[in-house]
Amino acid sequence: MKKILFRKFLYDCLVFFMIALISTSVIIWVFQAVNYLDLVIDDGRDYLIYLNYTFLNFPKILSKILPFAFFFSFSYVIAKYELNNELLIYWNFGINKITFVNYFLFFSIFLLFIQIILTAIIVPSTQSAARGLLRDSDYNFINNFIKIKKFNAAVNNLTIYTESKETDGSFNNIYIKKNTGSNNFQVTYAKKGVIKSYKDFAVLELYNGENINLIDNNLTSFSFSKSEFNLSMFSTNTILVTKTQEHKTVELLACVFSLTDRDIKDKKKIKEKVRNCEVKNLDNIIAEIYKRLTIPFYIPALMLVSLMLIIHSKEKVNYSNYRIIIFLIGFLIIVFSETTLRFINDSFYNNLIISMIPIMVTILFYFYFIMKFNFKRSK
Repeated sequence: MKKILFRKFLYDCLVFFMIALISTSVIIWVFQAVNYLDLVIDDGRDYLIYLNYTFLNFPKILSKILPFAFFFSFSYVIAKYELNNELLIYWNFGINKITFVNYFLFFSIFLLFIQIILTAIIVPSTQSAARGLLRDSDYNFINNFIKIKKFNAAVNNLTIYTESKETDGSFNNIYIKKNTGSNNFQVTYAKKGVIKSYKDFAVLELYNGENINLIDNNLTSFSFSKSEFNLSMFSTNTILVTKTQEHKTVELLACVFSLTDRDIKDKKKIKEKVRNCEVKNLDNIIAEIYKRLTIPFYIPALMLVSLMLIIHSKEKVNYSNYRIIIFLIGFLIIVFSETTLRFINDSFYNNLIISMIPIMVTILFYFYFIMKFNFKRSK
């Protein structure tokens, strides 16, 4: 019977947790997806690239929302059970409160490892895959980035404008400005243009136009009946280099060891994999590792905070205020866990102390439960 009661309570908590996690993540994902429309509108990316890119960012949102959804869900269900006198059933069946705490503490440890898998493996992989989509589509967006009656500067050092587009895909009255250096530029105007895509590059064939060059304050110009403008030499303004948070956790750890230990071999190979593996970026790399492997350890502490609602019954005076205090404590722990990133640096002992905080907080809360329940039992 006790197992059934535990499973029922856990089932209710998990159902509410999954609903809160998925619904909140979807809402944030939708708002974020609207911002990613720039990939299509400004950069001219393919809509399939846009959809894949937004879906690959969903695991990152899940990992961010999970601690808050977890604490809110379990706190809400526990408070609801107490208000409906359902927790009395557990105590009347002889379930010890410390046994109740242990059961859900072990579950939070299981969820802790799920969060580590999410933050240390799944999220970096999906983020890297999303960045790979942009790199691989570098040539694919050329056919779409020319916007009608709009100056588009989605490509580095290039601004392009066209007055209209025909049904055959050709453009009318094209204006192109290419920056060739400091205070140097090239302006090209043509009455007609057609994009020609090849296997590894693309060109814009221009007809009946004029080319104006400004080089070292010297202005030159010439007219042409046909000319080719190579578009493949330009790159999108979107950052395509792999960021620190997109590298595998193993690669980041190898980078840290290579920067802090002179005896590590294959340092060149490590730097080839992690392009920003430099001493000046060491703090950011360590902070990223801390975010993936240490911050999830606050989940057991959040579980114990929510379980503090079983210490007092609803019959106690100011129970509603007590619930608010519990919610505030949990919220502050979540905020504190994120702010500790600012204190991570290249000092081993400093990072060790900060990394021990979630474990110490969990131990302190657990000992509080033991003292509280043993004291009541002795009475």
